[in-house]
Amino acid sequence: MKIIIIEDEIFTAEDLRDDLQAINPAIEVLAILPTVKESIQYFSKNHDYDLIFSDIQLGDGQSFEIFKQVSVAAPIIFCTAYNQYALEAFKANGIDYILKPFDKNSIAQALNKYQILKEKLQTPAVNYENLLSLLKPQTNRVQSLIVHQADKIIPLSVPEIALLYLKNQVIHLHTFAGKEYHIYQTLDELEQKLNPQFYRVNRQFLVNRKAINDVSQYFGRKLLLNLSFNFSEQLTISKEKASHFLEWLAEN
Repeated sequence: MKIIIIEDEIFTAEDLRDDLQAINPAIEVLAILPTVKESIQYFSKNHDYDLIFSDIQLGDGQSFEIFKQVSVAAPIIFCTAYNQYALEAFKANGIDYILKPFDKNSIAQALNKYQILKEKLQTPAVNYENLLSLLKPQTNRVQSLIVHQADKIIPLSVPEIALLYLKNQVIHLHTFAGKEYHIYQTLDELEQKLNPQFYRVNRQFLVNRKAINDVSQYFGRKLLLNLSFNFSEQLTISKEKASHFLEWLAEN
């Protein structure tokens, strides 16, 4: 079986490759593709493969953009951390998923489902436009968040929030007024609730569009965020995410 892996985290991709080959030594991983751009180039020239394992959020966009621009000749198993609503949409289209962090058992189950589909059904047509619309951030998801300060629990209006960040395993919330609170949710959960007004700069920071005055070039082709308030740390965007970030900045 010939497999393509689309994944921008190299260690995750290598773990997936090793697990696949441990499950079935006959599996051949033809390519590990880390970006939308490289994937489009690859599928434009190569058509001899049986199955694709694909992450959703890549450094330069969502993997669905690949399949909108090029025709792929194999079913896709998504490796994703998205919510159950999106996952159910994938299943309704006959495509399985591996919920991150995956393990060898979940990979084996996905491969088994692929074999059953291959034997009994034709490859299902996937409406990627519908999937994209499901994953596009919706405006006004929440109006306020519940935050904690000492023994108080406070409802805080979302427009008051400048940024959120992870420090010492605790999520801190910083307001435009300079106040700081703790909030007992993960950055992943907050990112889902606060899109598209907030951007996930990296694993530690989620920043409000209105908190950004402008951006400037930084070392190593990174971008430096110039904030509208005093903050102790510099926020930079990696060169891999720069294009996606600038698109978000222009839209918001």
